[in-house]
Amino acid sequence: MHPRNTQQRRRQILDHITQNGEASVEELARQHQTSEVTVRKDLAALETDGLVLRRFGGAILMPVDAPEINHDKVSNRKIAIAKLASSLIKDHDRIIVDSGSTTGALLPELNEKTGLVVMTNSLHVAKELLELEQEPTVLMTGGTWDTQSHSFQGAMAEQMLKAYNFDTAFVGAAGLDVDRGTTTFNELTHLTQTMAEVSRQVVVLAESSKFARKMPNLELPWSCISVLVTDNHIAPETKAAIQAKGVEVMCANTADE
Repeated sequence: MHPRNTQQRRRQILDHITQNGEASVEELARQHQTSEVTVRKDLAALETDGLVLRRFGGAILMPVDAPEINHDKVSNRKIAIAKLASSLIKDHDRIIVDSGSTTGALLPELNEKTGLVVMTNSLHVAKELLELEQEPTVLMTGGTWDTQSHSFQGAMAEQMLKAYNFDTAFVGAAGLDVDRGTTTFNELTHLTQTMAEVSRQVVVLAESSKFARKMPNLELPWSCISVLVTDNHIAPETKAAIQAKGVEVMCANTADE
């Protein structure tokens, strides 16, 4: 096939996934009257370009949140959420900080605490922690590096977590489902679930806009979550529904961005 036709088809595939959030290989092959092998090559190329994320049987749109943190680019809304969440941390607490942009915004706030023990599965988070003046004790999960989440995952990481107990796990969310809990594009959910198991309470840091993001995989049900720290743009009925499930909802005052 002519390269121009290939590029045109890939643009059309990307447009379709952008509009619908996801698409199956079978659906795309039928739509473009081509083989599933060709569609898989198209999706692989789009994934290499950082535009989609392949999953079994198809692909979804690449989430917009970059796992690695550049504090110059972290939104004021995320910073406000992180500041509010930090009020839940006491000196000498043992905490987990999950990988992610909103949890990453929590790191500068830890300079106000002394004697912390912090476990993380993120190289970036570990590096930032080691640069804090208060010098918390830093623990790494180890495990297998996952290129999708930019974090360590797997059985080895889970075993490392189970060797300790923690006061609070601070985790993010790719998506929020009013009925189910936190959701994700990544099928690797066991490590976050282990974080919840070894912690006295679980605090989710997420912007209210995450309720509009439809993600296929349930990560943590509301029954495993103690507190949701979000922004004041959350709909009142959504906040009430979450609170009805026994989850405390804390709302940071944020301006429109």
